[in-house]
Amino acid sequence: MATTADIKNGLCIVKDNDLWMITEFQHVKPGKGPAFVRTKLKNVKSGKVVDNTFSAGHKIETARVEKRGHQFLYKDDYGFHFMNSATFEQVMIEEQMIGKGAGLIKDGQEVDILFHAETELPLTCELPAYVTLEITYTEPGIKGDTATNATKAATLETGAEIQVPLFINLGDKIKVDTRTHSYGERVKE
Repeated sequence: MATTADIKNGLCIVKDNDLWMITEFQHVKPGKGPAFVRTKLKNVKSGKVVDNTFSAGHKIETARVEKRGHQFLYKDDYGFHFMNSATFEQVMIEEQMIGKGAGLIKDGQEVDILFHAETELPLTCELPAYVTLEITYTEPGIKGDTATNATKAATLETGAEIQVPLFINLGDKIKVDTRTHSYGERVKE
């Protein structure tokens, strides 16, 4: 058992006989009345997100989770398929469990998958903070037009589209932030 002081992003808890992951939280101490913790909980099975408030000091039941390294193999109509790097077992994860970073996964990408320890149920897929991808299509860059914050659309090798600065050209490799789905920097080789 844990208390509200132990709440953090990514913590998996048991509530109403269901597994929930905390995606956001905020400790609130109003001027009048007791303190409380405002949270957003994501149901691990259905993906449903709900708001929940815990009073300060409330006991919560945490679920035991394990993080295991996996390698991305392929995507089909059922979801994304990964292979455990140590045991070579394969696991399938639905696109909604990966989130908006799903379009940034390329073949052979190493990721961490969280599993519920008792049921061996995959909970979520954690991508690295940044991935390096090649630009497969974008309009030509304009020399000397790098002083402004203007951007243009670019298609990555995974098929995802993001906004990049005007000086990025076809064939350039860039770092992409998987959490915000945005351009990070150009990679020089």
